[in-house]
Amino acid sequence: MTLLRHLIAAVVVAAIVAALSYRVGAYRDYQIAEVSAYVTAVAGLTVLIGLSGQISIGNGAFMAIGGYATALLLLHQHWPLAAVIAASTAAAAAAGGLVGVAAARLRGPYLAGATLLLAVAIPVSIADHWAGLFGGDQGLTVSVSTPAALAAEPTRYYAWLTTGVALISLVLLANLGRSRVGRSWRALRDDEVAAALSGLNVARLQVLAFVVSAASGGAGGALLAVVTGIASPGAYTLTLSVGLLVAAVVGGLGSLAGAVWGSLLYVFVPTYLSNVAASHGLNSGASSNIPIAVYGLVLVVVMLAFPSGIQGALRRLFGSVAPSAAVPLSSLRSLRRRRPASPHQPASPHQEESTL
Repeated sequence: MTLLRHLIAAVVVAAIVAALSYRVGAYRDYQIAEVSAYVTAVAGLTVLIGLSGQISIGNGAFMAIGGYATALLLLHQHWPLAAVIAASTAAAAAAGGLVGVAAARLRGPYLAGATLLLAVAIPVSIADHWAGLFGGDQGLTVSVSTPAALAAEPTRYYAWLTTGVALISLVLLANLGRSRVGRSWRALRDDEVAAALSGLNVARLQVLAFVVSAASGGAGGALLAVVTGIASPGAYTLTLSVGLLVAAVVGGLGSLAGAVWGSLLYVFVPTYLSNVAASHGLNSGASSNIPIAVYGLVLVVVMLAFPSGIQGALRRLFGSVAPSAAVPLSSLRSLRRRRPASPHQPASPHQEESTL
């Protein structure tokens, strides 16, 4: 029944997006496609942090792997787009497995620092060390054939394509979160020692969480490359990794609905503020800095007023009508794990369990 409910919700959302795409212009279709690409990446990150309790500031690097894999496969292999997206997702998942093996030995700020280094190193390596393969600072062009029925409306095709992939990803992650693996991740997040004493393979669960998050990031990177038509180092900077993390936190960690809210803010708020600043006659330097400042202010306000993010706020306002609330930011134990009083003491029974 859970799978059926998720599928029905996905079909309803797909129908709404399809109907909406006919009523808006090409630019709004492009923004819908952008939001869907970021939703795919942020959803994996919110599962990694919100369910397994591991902090990552490097998901932009996995988006870069997915984006460049897409560009290379389309350029040299000419595969069908569905196969290209699947292969790009698998490439990012493999990279996530390697990072996860190393990350399983790190905790808290050390893990965050390691993933931060990954986010910085990959764009630099692509631009400087493998410029011949990846096109250097200019990157690689991503060209996708639009179906004949939508040849005159390519942005509408991108909106449909990215929304479809995002919904498939959300359905898979939602069912994974409600499975035995998801329950094991929550136990790991709440108390790692108690989880190990209960027989869970902590290292394997941590690596699996990184693989899932990296796969989502790779799929999001592939979609973003298709939408923007290019894969370049400038698209996968540290700013992107931090933006993904902020979107996950503001939307609500551990909640896939929160990933949608965070992605909407990440795409629409800076654009809206830039337009407002330009309409008031501010110069280009000031108008480019205003969205960053206001976005930071929104983050501070949301975290002070609603520690569980936007989804937690909706849960508080509408109760059981809204989907389950996200994990409060204060409940994460990545930086400081709470240890049981004795080796035989189980995890606290009243600890919050978030659901997707």
